[in-house]
Amino acid sequence: MSGRHTAMSRRHLIPLIAGVVAAVALIGGAIATVNMGSDDAKPTAASDTIDGSRSPGDRADRGERPSPATSASASPSATASASPQVSKAPEATKSPTKKPSASSTPKSTGGTVTSTGTCKASYYATGSRTANGESFNPDGLTAAHKELPFNTRVRVTNLANGKSVVVRINDRGPFVSGRCLDLARGAFVTIASVSAGVINARYEVLK
Repeated sequence: MSGRHTAMSRRHLIPLIAGVVAAVALIGGAIATVNMGSDDAKPTAASDTIDGSRSPGDRADRGERPSPATSASASPSATASASPQVSKAPEATKSPTKKPSASSTPKSTGGTVTSTGTCKASYYATGSRTANGESFNPDGLTAAHKELPFNTRVRVTNLANGKSVVVRINDRGPFVSGRCLDLARGAFVTIASVSAGVINARYEVLK
């Protein structure tokens, strides 16, 4: 009898122990849930306390704050716009060089022709004084004529090459038949070679 009673007592204890274990598990889960809920509430409260002490600018939402990428991209733009622009200096305008007109350039051979003719012309390079009292310059643009007044200007042209020179009469000569002018050597070499000696020339008396 005692052995059967003992077996029956064990059968009744097993469900009881299982029920106790289940109850303990449920109670433990409830306690854990309550603790987790209290832990979640504490950071929120702490966060609210901290946010309350911050300035309005510190409590600004992250979405309202400029991101580092935006600041980085805005900074070069501001720097570029703030940098002074170098203006290009205007190029200097070159004024055209005005060339003197032909009419403004005096011509040594110009003048009104009062008389003309052809004859032989020679040259001379010796002498101290001319017929009008000047010192003779063999390299000057002067000439001798038998009749023309002193200081008369005469244009002499070499018929062989077309070269001409204007001379001033300051002496008398030449006293050779067929020649009408005797040029100073300086005037003669401008229209002919000294070796020629005598040339056929056209003379034009200028006013």
